Amino acid sequence: MMFNKLLELTQNKFSALYENSLFIKNLDKLVFLSIISVFLLSTVMSSDVIGFVALISAFLTLIQALTKPQDRFEPNKFELWLLAYFMIVIISLAGSTLFGLSLKGFMKTLTYLGFYVSVVHYLKYHREHVKYVLGAIAAGVCFESIIGVMQNFAHVSEISTWQDVSNLNPEQVMTRVYGTLQPLNPNLLGGYFVAGIPTLFGLCGYFAYNKQINSAIMFLILSCLGVITLFLTGCRGAYIGCMVIISGLFLVCGKFFWHRFKNWFLSAIALMFVIATSAILFVSSLRARVFSIFAMRQDSSNSFRFNVYQSSVQMFKDNWLLGIGVGNKNFREIYGLYMRTGFDALSAYNIFLETAVESGIFALIAFLGFIITMLKQGIQFILKSENIEEIIFVSTAVISISAMMFHGLVDTVFFRPQIQFIFWAMVGIISAVVRPKNIKEV
Repeated sequence: MMFNKLLELTQNKFSALYENSLFIKNLDKLVFLSIISVFLLSTVMSSDVIGFVALISAFLTLIQALTKPQDRFEPNKFELWLLAYFMIVIISLAGSTLFGLSLKGFMKTLTYLGFYVSVVHYLKYHREHVKYVLGAIAAGVCFESIIGVMQNFAHVSEISTWQDVSNLNPEQVMTRVYGTLQPLNPNLLGGYFVAGIPTLFGLCGYFAYNKQINSAIMFLILSCLGVITLFLTGCRGAYIGCMVIISGLFLVCGKFFWHRFKNWFLSAIALMFVIATSAILFVSSLRARVFSIFAMRQDSSNSFRFNVYQSSVQMFKDNWLLGIGVGNKNFREIYGLYMRTGFDALSAYNIFLETAVESGIFALIAFLGFIITMLKQGIQFILKSENIEEIIFVSTAVISISAMMFHGLVDTVFFRPQIQFIFWAMVGIISAVVRPKNIKEV
């Protein structure tokens, strides 16, 4: 690669600096600290602070790549799709009629991708630290779970209109918890749980495999707490994502337990189904929330989304080649020309439609190619690998990403930094673990 040749030139020039600088020699530790900080700060800090820390991580990785001898970038197949997507976004930016607003959205995208490069570049040399990255995400999920349960018992009031109560009895109105994520919104918290809960299950499996039973039981309990709090958010898209998580867990467990413990495995599936069905039948507020998914236009939230979908599709038809430019602020400005009266929106409420509207049909194709190729590569690794720990890590990432994609069919909280950084960390785990093991610490 031409880029690696350029790296080689800079590394040769700065070789003496690398050998004599204590700061540069310890950049690995600083990169790791900044990556972990992104996840820990996501629960309590604003988007600007989280993004700034992520940029520090990317900047330190760049310095390391320019100075560390023999440091190279070796892209996976799916990363070529990602590169194509990024190039198309640049072209879309150049052609945007609202260049200033699009530039702000592009800088956010650049921050996310810079963080991704930092994560994958660090983990490919430190695969043994994947568990710490998962642990940092899990810590944030546990914190939000505890806050969510406390908010439920405190019966916190809505900050805005979060559910249609016009056809509900008082006992059917759900107290929707929203945690501490900024901006305060139960759908954002639900999306955060969809992205992060797989890490709790993954660490439970990791500790169980390593016969650390007490830790495994603790993470199993925390996983159940996370799932319960997810349902307390009242986010119906997160309910769909949770179904994907549970289904993915059973599929992965089937790889190990089907032949030896078939009856126990089927019993566990039946028990899970009974618990879920009982919760829906006997908890009136949850039942009303779940059934509202199928109310179609009778539910105001559903009706609002249908109107946004129709307007967004028309936006795409008029800007199908290059889109309107990346960024939610840009979207909102253009959406005003298409929206139905009284139905203002910040996004398209579907991440794939949002991608098509913002950057055009070819960006959507590249993004889908990236997701499909990545998941395919991860699933192949799960099926063929004999390294149980790495199977657990890759399974965690695959399940998390799959759940986010399904949730993204009906919402766009995916583009919030708290969820985006988890997404790119999961992609980084897949990229680092499934690549050939010919990379050694230099």
